[in-house]
Amino acid sequence: MSQISTISPKHCAKKGFSIDKINKKLLYTISTFFLSLLSLIVLIWLILHPAKPQFSLKQTDIYKLNLSSPYLLNSSVQITLESKNPNQKVGIYYDQLLAYASYKGQQITAETPIPAFYQGNQDSNLLSASLVGDGIPVAPSFGYEVGRDQVAGKLVLILKVDGRIRWKVGTWVSSRYRINVNCVAVVSFGPTNPTSPISTKQGTTCSTTI
Repeated sequence: MSQISTISPKHCAKKGFSIDKINKKLLYTISTFFLSLLSLIVLIWLILHPAKPQFSLKQTDIYKLNLSSPYLLNSSVQITLESKNPNQKVGIYYDQLLAYASYKGQQITAETPIPAFYQGNQDSNLLSASLVGDGIPVAPSFGYEVGRDQVAGKLVLILKVDGRIRWKVGTWVSSRYRINVNCVAVVSFGPTNPTSPISTKQGTTCSTTI
């Protein structure tokens, strides 16, 4: 003879209550874990939030700025920059840096690569680059603008460095971030200046965007 067992509605209700209680406890544990993890990530970021590297222009030498035709420019500019890492606990990898010069919104040299390097916390490095342009297309007004600046006695160049950097904290290295550096060089430029080079050694702080 087979035996039939029955469970009363009261027992089912107790079992359902027990399952709901376990699910709520598990959900609470998971939520607490992820909230703690998020808080830890935010805390680490606030403590180690890296400051942007600082750049300053130390010297600019213009060796050549000649039009080979009304619309083609030959140029040669030597620059010296100082790069500083202001962070106390974060190192910086500089990757794929390219430097070039512009004048009144026109690029006047080709892009020159700067060798990749690593910069420790609170370290400084001097960077030199020779910026050269052969047959760079320029606007028809270029010669007129340069002549007007020569009468005024000064020439203003914008020196730019574009590239990518990575942050290093301990053994952890971040993904790449784009960096753009803009420096202003004001060079004395008048009829009495020697033909080459015209220079400035007045240090200027550059703007940095990441």
